[in-house]
Amino acid sequence: MEKSHQEIKVGLFVLIGLVLLAVLLLQFSKSTSIFRGTYELRLHASNVGGLKERASVLLAGVQVGTVSGIELDPTGKSVTILLRVYKDYNIYHDARFVIQQSGFLGDQYVAIIPTANQPPRLQNGADIDCEAPFNLQETARAAAGFIQRIDDTAQKLDAAVGDVRRLVLNEQTLTNLSAVIGNLRDFSEQATNMVANINLLVSTNAEQIDLAVSNVVFFSQDLIHLSDDARGVVSTNGVEISAAVKNIESSTETLKQLMDGVQSGQGLAGALLKNGPLSTNVEAIAANLTIATSNLNQLGLWHFLWHQELPVTNAPPKPVARHR
Repeated sequence: MEKSHQEIKVGLFVLIGLVLLAVLLLQFSKSTSIFRGTYELRLHASNVGGLKERASVLLAGVQVGTVSGIELDPTGKSVTILLRVYKDYNIYHDARFVIQQSGFLGDQYVAIIPTANQPPRLQNGADIDCEAPFNLQETARAAAGFIQRIDDTAQKLDAAVGDVRRLVLNEQTLTNLSAVIGNLRDFSEQATNMVANINLLVSTNAEQIDLAVSNVVFFSQDLIHLSDDARGVVSTNGVEISAAVKNIESSTETLKQLMDGVQSGQGLAGALLKNGPLSTNVEAIAANLTIATSNLNQLGLWHFLWHQELPVTNAPPKPVARHR
């Protein structure tokens, strides 16, 4: 009787110990506590990386839950992550969910990054988009490609430096460059000497330069006075100048009319220009007058008028040309 009673005590003690051990294991493990209420959140991501079940869910570095499950979408294009979050923590709809990693080779976890904490709060079974974790392998591949491009660029740069050294920095080019530098030095010395000579010329002829400048100033003032006088003459004699201009215009118009009349055959000049026979007769009359005056001179009529004697010649008189 006493033996059975002792066994019951031992069994009860072992049971209590096992219960306490289970409670401690649950309390210090990554799973949710059986003594704290939780609610579920469903995250959707394109890739979960190395995230595993029972991973921690951290809010501002504090564990607020665990990953209770990871489910692959039937299409294979996305993954659903099930979170168990303690009811003690309120998470708002504008919070960001990111899969991060502890250190360089540590375990991955779900980080909740709060923003403005604007309501409403996330409820049980809410669906949220989650950012994919940082993919070190993709980054390494991209870095390898980048390093390859850098290597190619370095090779091209080395080839370009070789070409520059071969084509530009050769002996002939360096000689020409040295000659150019020498010429520039000589030119700078000549320019310095020229500036010094100009300064000397200006300093030694300061009075003449001042006088020339003064003359230019006086000449400009005279031009200003002359322009003022001309402006005054034009302003005071504007009526006479306008009348003179109008007279010139009327004279030009009259002369134009006369020339138009002559061209159209009006008047004596116009008749001579337009009438061919009349023009021919006038030319014949002019020729006859010339011959007549020559004959009169030879016959002595001009001498008789001027009381001069002409020598008598036995030469017969020249015939007078007649024009019809």
